[in-house]
Amino acid sequence: MLLLFLYIKAMGLALLAVYFIASPFWPMASPKPGLSFFFFFSFFSLFILLLRGAEGNPNPNYGEALAKSILFFQGQRSGRLPPDQKIKWRADSALTDGSSANVNLTGGYYDAGDNVKFGFPMAFTTTMLSWSVVEYGKRMGSQLPAARAAVRWATDYLLLATAAVPSRLYAGVGDPNADHSCWERPEDMDTPRTVYWVSPEKPGSDIAGETAAALAAASVVFRTADRSYSSRLLAAAKNVMAFAVKYEGKYSDSLGGADELLWGASWLLRATNDASYFNYLKSLEADDQVDIFSWDNKFAGARVLLARKALIEEDQAYDAFRVQAEEFMCRILPNSPSSSTQYTPGGLIFKLSSSNLQYVTSISFLLSTCAKFMASSNHTFKCGNLLVTSSTLRNLAKKQVDYILGQNPLNMSYMVAFGAQFPKKIHHRGSSLPSKASRPNHIGCQDGFQYLNTDNPNPNILIGAVVGGPNQNDAFSDDRNNYAGSEPATYINAPLVGSLAYFSGSDYKD
Repeated sequence: MLLLFLYIKAMGLALLAVYFIASPFWPMASPKPGLSFFFFFSFFSLFILLLRGAEGNPNPNYGEALAKSILFFQGQRSGRLPPDQKIKWRADSALTDGSSANVNLTGGYYDAGDNVKFGFPMAFTTTMLSWSVVEYGKRMGSQLPAARAAVRWATDYLLLATAAVPSRLYAGVGDPNADHSCWERPEDMDTPRTVYWVSPEKPGSDIAGETAAALAAASVVFRTADRSYSSRLLAAAKNVMAFAVKYEGKYSDSLGGADELLWGASWLLRATNDASYFNYLKSLEADDQVDIFSWDNKFAGARVLLARKALIEEDQAYDAFRVQAEEFMCRILPNSPSSSTQYTPGGLIFKLSSSNLQYVTSISFLLSTCAKFMASSNHTFKCGNLLVTSSTLRNLAKKQVDYILGQNPLNMSYMVAFGAQFPKKIHHRGSSLPSKASRPNHIGCQDGFQYLNTDNPNPNILIGAVVGGPNQNDAFSDDRNNYAGSEPATYINAPLVGSLAYFSGSDYKD
């Protein structure tokens, strides 16, 4: 792009030079000064247009993207929708969730393009939305109430899911196998709404630690906005964390629990400043080679959160966590000698082929947040001989966010309804099927597949949804069956909310 810019600029200057040199000898120039001015104005206008085209838009409209990224969560709502619901093609759904276990588990979010409520990604989504508000709420302006509402829709559900702790912690609603065998609107669901839980007999310290983090982070969000609600959230967080520590064990054999315990204790420390959580953190063993951050690996997020104490409060007791956070950054930065991160030719962080943008948005949040902490104390560090400043991290985060918003080889915005070109056939049941308003009759489990397989764009626009994204070569197929690239998810959007709020101001340092 830079070479194209320089080339067009040179050509424009050359055209202007040719005009001024040739004009004295140009037969039309001397006798017709009006026409001479016309040619000059035409050359100059062409030069300006080409110049602007080469430069492109250096800064997408972050404020617009922020508003849409928050609005997306309304499209993922489960339960009875409120009167101020803005995404009108959605309607009430899953109003009997929890009834099979004689408990009320209505509300919360469907995490992606299906109709299951998974506890793990919902809790991570809640934590990252909360962290976005805690860190960047002052930058959100008029969007701050909507961001708080997005957090509260999740925490109201998590309070229901944790009400029976320590006897039970409810970890999800909906049979994934049955759900994935159907293509139907949330409003039409007739698949089993199986309830899953952990208990002292069948422990799940990983899901408990994750949920504790979400409740603790949200308690900070509402500390001044709603003190009573904040106190409820914090009390629940403490209770769930105690359950996680007392009954250690993994909810799933494929997911470890150490990162969730670190994550939960870190957020409770942030919410309470209770030294007992710090002492517990020091007792946990952790993987020091992590180069990823997502809903199923929170080591890096916990370390950046804890590094705040070292960088902003200058508490040397947290230096070990600061160093670990810096080592993580060294494994992300492209010019670092210890980098273990792949980049696409267009400059996008590429971690895994399925839903790669979840890693991009999460890592970008850590980059921008660590940059903010470093800027406040004029802190720098080194990756080998590479000097890393707050600008180093901030610029990389901005490049990732800008790529998502359309500054990429395809000029494709991966946020639905943002920019001129964006995915129209996302892998999302509610978006792809006719709404209840347009087709009130029930659409059965198998009948919905005709809408999955059609080449037509989705009839309902899920504003603000960020999809899984392009492959390692910057290629993207706008195809519903390409679920790895075209499916949106709450845990993709949640970290992006914070980064967009950060970049929506003119000064990124405060």
